[in-house]
Amino acid sequence: DLSSDGGVRKEELRPGSGQGVPPGASLAVKYSGYLEHCDEPFCTNCYNKSPRLMKLGKDITLLGLEIGLLTMKKGEVARFVFTPDYAYGQQGCPPLIPPNATVMFEVEVLDFLDSDESDAFFELSAEQQDTFPLQKVLKVADTEREFGNYLYRKQQFESAKDRYKRAFSILGRSPSSETEQCQIDTSKLLVLLNLSLTYLKLERPAQALAYGEKALEIDQRNAKALFRCGQACLCMTEYEKARDFLVRAQHIQPFNHDINNELKKLASCYRNYMEKEKEMCCRMFAPLNSSS
Repeated sequence: DLSSDGGVRKEELRPGSGQGVPPGASLAVKYSGYLEHCDEPFCTNCYNKSPRLMKLGKDITLLGLEIGLLTMKKGEVARFVFTPDYAYGQQGCPPLIPPNATVMFEVEVLDFLDSDESDAFFELSAEQQDTFPLQKVLKVADTEREFGNYLYRKQQFESAKDRYKRAFSILGRSPSSETEQCQIDTSKLLVLLNLSLTYLKLERPAQALAYGEKALEIDQRNAKALFRCGQACLCMTEYEKARDFLVRAQHIQPFNHDINNELKKLASCYRNYMEKEKEMCCRMFAPLNSSS
């Protein structure tokens, strides 16, 4: 009994691990809702392989479900029973939910992000954001980057890119010391590398190159940034530039499997390109040769 009045009851079906779901979190959950004496759910997202992140209090507003989710951990599966006061009330939700309905939900928490502070920050005006201490801004940027990483792993590259850009947008602070500059650059570098990679996945190599070069302005010997720039140039068939970036990356990490493979790929692409150029030249000058 989670509500002390029998309105929200929970049965744990499989334990989770780690910290509990915090208030205002964004969650990926699988759920099915059932009416009493019904085998078929009136709502479910279990057919979705990759449920979207939903925010408590905004996307998830059923009172009983909010209370229940705050008692769960990642990986946990639980069954909840909600009386009408914690579900759809006296009116119900016609035509699916009759008046005064007690409902049962089965829920699995797949993942969650503690996004409350970050979401609140982005609801402020630019002037209000500027008053925040740097450490809080860095924490918000880190949360946005984690959000982007989650979406990237789900191959939702467009949404991931937007989250990374949100993180980058608040890292333009003027530092008050060398230590602060170092902290800002460290945070910026991670976001820029992720943006470069995501634009490669979106097949937009010009943007991938631009963000890779921004990363190199912070750390000119960053092997990942050099590698991303090399990949982008290869996609754009700028073979000389690609080779320059990749060779510089190889000097820093000579045994990196990905860098060495990309150099082999570049050599193969360049060889094919030269053969096609040679073939085209032969075709262009063939009539002249035959007439002489």
